[in-house]
Amino acid sequence: MNRIELGVGDSGDKSLVILQSLLCLLREKNLLTRADIEELREKVEARASDHAGDPLPCCIEGAAAAASEMNRLGEYIGRRYGGKHRRI
Repeated sequence: MNRIELGVGDSGDKSLVILQSLLCLLREKNLLTRADIEELREKVEARASDHAGDPLPCCIEGAAAAASEMNRLGEYIGRRYGGKHRRI
């Protein structure tokens, strides 16, 4: 069995690809709704905007990049798979 090797600086890229694929797969199988993805996006944005109050500390730049990526991914999944928006 081959070992999984992480090169320097690319572990984040690999994780991002895996998580993006997982969100798409779960949405495709209707295990996640469009509303779930919108709620997740809002949680990520909240962590990025309220860094001082975040119970799980993280890098400010990383949180902002995650919020941006989540917006992009949410828009893609919404166009690709459709579904109802979250009720406010």
